[in-house]
Amino acid sequence: MRRRIIIVTAVHAPSVPFLPDAYKSLCEQELPEGWDWHWVVQEDGTGDEVAPHVPDDPRVTFRQGRRGGPGVARTIALAHADGEYVKVLDADDQLTPGVLARDLAVLEGDRSIGWATSRVLDLLPDGSTAGFDKDPAEGPIERGAVLEHWQAHDFRAQVHPATLFVRRDLLLALGGWMALPASEDTGLLLALNSVSRGWFTREYGLLYRKWPGQATSQAAHTDTGERDARMAVVEARARELAYFQWRYPVTG
Repeated sequence: MRRRIIIVTAVHAPSVPFLPDAYKSLCEQELPEGWDWHWVVQEDGTGDEVAPHVPDDPRVTFRQGRRGGPGVARTIALAHADGEYVKVLDADDQLTPGVLARDLAVLEGDRSIGWATSRVLDLLPDGSTAGFDKDPAEGPIERGAVLEHWQAHDFRAQVHPATLFVRRDLLLALGGWMALPASEDTGLLLALNSVSRGWFTREYGLLYRKWPGQATSQAAHTDTGERDARMAVVEARARELAYFQWRYPVTG
């Protein structure tokens, strides 16, 4: 029986033009013998704009639902996550060649690692890319390290939550993505790091598209009052998980 990696993508009408590039990057992935992927595309809404752009591929599942933001869309998509691992792929981003196999190798090789991340290249509107020169060293990320860095660097983590590759059981145990209007992926990252060791790979794993319509470029995203509230609840959740001393993997 073949084993599966579930690719979860939230999409709404403005990001639809980029969906074919995301699909192409997924089709170019090579996996070890006995593995395949299942792409779950969840529309954040119930309009008519997205469905015509979803690939006609038996490996792709498309669903719609009432609007709640990307975190809600990704979480409801977990109803169709029938594999051992979940990989995040935003509709406007692209995977780099080999990233799925690299992530898989890390988690298959070490049961104490609950999630993996990798380096990111910004994909600019003119097609060029830009990197980041302050990525951490390759290797394990110990519990609590993300929260510590995040607090010391103006609420910016040292690894990118858009590159997450995570064990499905751990993701479900934490309830999926946080119910926030933004920063829901950062909230998940900090929660994961509160209960489990992670891994960072210095090979580039994602092209992160920069474009005017993305959520992080909207004025509401930087509203001081809302941002402070988001950061407060993200931090509180991570601290409470650490306080209760929940650990993955479970031993004893």
